[in-house]
Amino acid sequence: PFTRRSGKWKGKEMIRGGRAALRSAIFMPALVAVRFNADLKRKYQALLDKGKPPKLAITAVMRKLILLANALLRDGRKWDERSA
Repeated sequence: PFTRRSGKWKGKEMIRGGRAALRSAIFMPALVAVRFNADLKRKYQALLDKGKPPKLAITAVMRKLILLANALLRDGRKWDERSA
């Protein structure tokens, strides 16, 4: 394996961890959530305001969606926009 972390290399890192099928399945719902869910829109915008790249901000929203889904399943609750 070759790590691309020399002192001279300049580039962007790629997200390769986790399940590719889950990442591809949750990408579009994250884009929709950024447009229509106020809480996730604030999170996305806050990351952009800090100077983060848009793809990184979308990835953070994807993770947040997964955490929300897991919490709803764990607690046996249904989605409620007011409690998000």
